[in-house]
Amino acid sequence: MSKLLISTAVGREDPTRATIPFHIALNGAAAIGAECGVAFVGDATELIRPDVAETVRGVGVPPLKDLLDGLIAKDVAFYV
Repeated sequence: MSKLLISTAVGREDPTRATIPFHIALNGAAAIGAECGVAFVGDATELIRPDVAETVRGVGVPPLKDLLDGLIAKDVAFYV
């Protein structure tokens, strides 16, 4: 089985760039059964807060809250 750790450092100031790593984790890696984790670093650490996640909506990707909920449902590990 493949293993992947995706790190993200972009916060809510750029919602599209902030959301893309979670989209890749859920609809790419987790969707094909790869063991996956997401590491939050720098400005991205604020994205794990529910009040922030609900407001982040990038262009051309699902809302961050939906992606986080999907990753949690698939038992994807988060590292902050």
